[in-house]
Amino acid sequence: MAQKQGQLRLVASGDGRNDSIKIHQDVDLYAAVLKEGDRLNYAVNSNRSLWLQVARGSVTINGKTVNSGDGIAITQEPKIALIATSNDTEILLFDLA
Repeated sequence: MAQKQGQLRLVASGDGRNDSIKIHQDVDLYAAVLKEGDRLNYAVNSNRSLWLQVARGSVTINGKTVNSGDGIAITQEPKIALIATSNDTEILLFDLA
């Protein structure tokens, strides 16, 4: 878990880079554990979409609140700004074709 603390860590990808699990899909799956006030920024390629799943805690993403158990699709955004609004927040970020 320490490798996911306060940062996005690539855990699965189509090519297995950066010690991630190789899967046969055009997706990059990131995980992070955040404390309240932690901020993450992520640039989105123009031909990609994102899905953010909040496993625990809550975040704001581009000004929208997302709570534990909720997910949000992000399309046609060049970047996202995510702020953890509770301690021990855990997220999964899917970067999809």
